[in-house]
Amino acid sequence: MYLAPNCRAHTASLADFGGVGDGTTSNTAAFRSAVDQLSQYSGDGGAMLYVPAGKWLTGPFNLTSHFTLFLHSDAVILGSQNMSEWPVIAPLPSYGRGRDKIGGRYASLIGGSNLTDVVITGNNGTIDGQGAMWWSKFHQNKLKYTRGYLVELMWSEGIFISNVTLLNSPAWNIHPVYSRNIVVQGVTILAPTRSPNTDGINPDSCSHVRIEDCYVVSGDDCVAIKSGWDEYGIKFNMPSQHIVVRRLTCVSPTSAMIALGSEMSGGVSDVRAEDITAVNTESAVRIKTAVGRGNYVKDVFVRGMHLDGMKYVFWMTGNYKSHPDDGFDPNAIPVVDNISYQDVVATGVYKSAARLEGIDGAPFRGICLANVTAQLDKSKKYPWTCTDVEGVSSADVTPPPCEALQQGKHDGACPFPTDTLPIDKVTVQQCAYDVPPAGAGN
Repeated sequence: MYLAPNCRAHTASLADFGGVGDGTTSNTAAFRSAVDQLSQYSGDGGAMLYVPAGKWLTGPFNLTSHFTLFLHSDAVILGSQNMSEWPVIAPLPSYGRGRDKIGGRYASLIGGSNLTDVVITGNNGTIDGQGAMWWSKFHQNKLKYTRGYLVELMWSEGIFISNVTLLNSPAWNIHPVYSRNIVVQGVTILAPTRSPNTDGINPDSCSHVRIEDCYVVSGDDCVAIKSGWDEYGIKFNMPSQHIVVRRLTCVSPTSAMIALGSEMSGGVSDVRAEDITAVNTESAVRIKTAVGRGNYVKDVFVRGMHLDGMKYVFWMTGNYKSHPDDGFDPNAIPVVDNISYQDVVATGVYKSAARLEGIDGAPFRGICLANVTAQLDKSKKYPWTCTDVEGVSSADVTPPPCEALQQGKHDGACPFPTDTLPIDKVTVQQCAYDVPPAGAGN
């Protein structure tokens, strides 16, 4: 049995398509053939591809609609180390170039575009990108194109990812882009904390997203909400909005638990995060933007954070100057407004309670703080650093915030929406399946 929004009428094993789970035989053709042949059932109850126990080496392959990729508990999908198996694809239009390099980018290990009703799940099987080769080449500047991700689904509706472990991605782990109605739950993501750009879950120009009960150890942001890069993102104009993050546990010594940006040029709004835990992480919820990004980060609501071993509790940056090229508009000034944090307990803070840096002439406004305790390892003369920000705080914020955040005192809670988003109404059902013997797909 497994849980998913939709069950499938047809099931086949990767072994039916010539797959060999010995860790050395390439299964790229087997995965592609399996998806291609199972796609015939998309209008007939859908299909599930079962990945049995074993180590299944493969290059990138795409999924299809009304389809489930199911991993046995002892199944490991291994990313090929043969770079010739990784096709080069066009850059995202909202970025104008690859994230690492100008031009195209390597395909993601598991991909798909213009899909409906896609499930990646299992009995906590593993997808291992074997990223060390990619990290080494990246550090040595030996890659001609941007690294691929572990999972990237584009222009899709109805994505459900659960009960899998993702290891050692070449770069970002889960990247839904230009998509909607997305649930990521019960996923474990692991990468060395010094691995480059191994973000956990990055909804990008996506709407109606639910991320819950995930555990991420990463070399970059555990969750990063994005919407395009500078003039390309402004032109593409597709925001990320209506996003819920719950019960996330994060370890990321050099990055954020949840980042908004830095590529946010299509806009980011209505982000709701609660019951969040971070350990040995650089910052909690970080806003990253800059002149040239344009658009907005607004209506961000955070409550219930338990933090230990943080460099900063709160960090907002208006001078994150990474640009795709020199074509950005210097008059594209981002708006940051209506940001609420409440019910925060942080221990072992070793740098400062907050580093808040807005934009000269365009301060970050509407910041609200309530019931916040930040215990610093050492006494600091200035536990809060604030420039170009405005907001209010309650009396139970410790240590007391900078004057810019005391423009209005209040005794109540900061705002948090009370409505239920449609993505919270997505339910799962118990699905049964019978794995056929090899060669007997049904």
